[in-house]
Amino acid sequence: MSNEVHREEMEYDVVIVGAGPAGLSAAIKIKQLDSNINVCVLEKGSEVGSHILSGNVFETRALNELIPDWKDKNAPVKTKVEKEKFLFLSKNNSFSWPTWLLPAVQQNHNNYIISLGNLCKWLAEQAEALGVEIFPGFPASKILFSKDDKVIGVQTGDMGINKEGNKKESFEPGINILGKVTVFAEGCRGHLGKEIIKKYSLNKDKSPQQYGIGFKEVWEVEDSQHDKGLVLHTTGWPLDNSTYGGSFCYHAENNKIYIGYVVGLDYKNPYLSPYDEFQRFKTHPSIIKYIKNGKRISYGARALIEGGLQSLPTMHMPGALIIGCDAGTLNMPKIKGSHTAMKSGIIAAETICEYIQSNKPLSNFEIKFKNSWLYKELYQARNVKPSFNWGLIAAILFTGIDQIIFRGNMPFTLKHKHADHETLLPISKVKKIDYPKYDSKITFDKTSSVYLTGTNHEDDQPVHLQLKDKNLPINYTLSKFDEPAQRYCPAGVYEIDRSDSLNPKFVINAQNCIHCKTCDIKEPSQNINWVVPEGSGGPNYSGM
Repeated sequence: MSNEVHREEMEYDVVIVGAGPAGLSAAIKIKQLDSNINVCVLEKGSEVGSHILSGNVFETRALNELIPDWKDKNAPVKTKVEKEKFLFLSKNNSFSWPTWLLPAVQQNHNNYIISLGNLCKWLAEQAEALGVEIFPGFPASKILFSKDDKVIGVQTGDMGINKEGNKKESFEPGINILGKVTVFAEGCRGHLGKEIIKKYSLNKDKSPQQYGIGFKEVWEVEDSQHDKGLVLHTTGWPLDNSTYGGSFCYHAENNKIYIGYVVGLDYKNPYLSPYDEFQRFKTHPSIIKYIKNGKRISYGARALIEGGLQSLPTMHMPGALIIGCDAGTLNMPKIKGSHTAMKSGIIAAETICEYIQSNKPLSNFEIKFKNSWLYKELYQARNVKPSFNWGLIAAILFTGIDQIIFRGNMPFTLKHKHADHETLLPISKVKKIDYPKYDSKITFDKTSSVYLTGTNHEDDQPVHLQLKDKNLPINYTLSKFDEPAQRYCPAGVYEIDRSDSLNPKFVINAQNCIHCKTCDIKEPSQNINWVVPEGSGGPNYSGM
């Protein structure tokens, strides 16, 4: 269709895809270094912050570098961590691990409990004050290349296309946004980032990337249940010893508690439902005491990128850079990716300014990255995630030796052996998991949870969850894995319609999609391709 449509063009020096911490930090730093470089930021959410979801205990190291007077500028970074707890959970009991025995990487003194969405809104204000142009509601749907295969910009999505792919009366063609440099900063499993990594083989000789799915709920509780500044993490129940995962429970301001759970997407049992593991976790005696009689006001879910240094792709290519969680800069043992994403944006900005001003190569990004504290931090964290292939107890023991005794500097690097979509076992080799019914007080069904996300998509538009083979779910995945999309999706997007017992149907409720990207990652045949929907569709995580 794009060949038949006349498209307007807009030219900038720098085009940034994604108004998250990485993209906004890059935009701000470019303008700080050279106010004459014109920068635009494209954001697929309806507003900056609406698609941002994170725990979030925030380390201010990169923010201190980027905007040293952030306190004077009233950044939404207010609630300092006052105390920490780390619990090992069994089904009915818990064991508290002394915080002074935790590796330094897992300690949070001097950090803050924040809403990352609110921080991104504030960063956007700082960027706009410097002259950055930000366009929310304009998803980049296509990468533009020159004849010699250099990235020259992106194309925003067409508006007004019906489900059959035909133009409606409201049709508006997408715009070609051209730049001397394009920066991909879409967050975890960015759809353009995935494409660009494949096109330029940026992950050659790297370990397979690793992911988790993270859930978050915001609760309002009574004074007696609230302990402002408390950071609580757990591991163990309800997951078994061979499944990676853990929880967070952060006591923020205004009697709010951010409670969440992360499950590694390398799990093996296709009957496992990450969503239901999270709901079950909340019923533990050590957790329910914080939220009982409280009110759940928000819900969200998002994939996390956890492969670390050995899975990090080359981050430069002709005409472009890929940064932040789009590349994979999250520090897994720290359970933090915001400050690392911001630092990658700062490094990108320095590289871009030298490229535009002095024609220095974009490949200098890799040199600057390896000379930064960001590289050192990821290097020292590199062996933690792969050690969980040995099971929870062995991984904890190894991590203690690696992080406390060797401080992350062991003389070897463990590799990730499999991509997450390769790990599921056939249902014939696993035990079915029966989850308890929801009580609608502490545990909730997916429908009521999705309602809280504020998710909205235009009904009459092409389905943005594309099947490469529409027959595969029923003809293969259902019989071998009992179609795990029914369970790994945290929003009830995928269902098996058995109204005709002889002819089950695979149903995609695309309007429910909360853009977590789990299906794109975990589907065992890689049969689902997530692409951007029309306009500003998706969740509204304002304040999450």
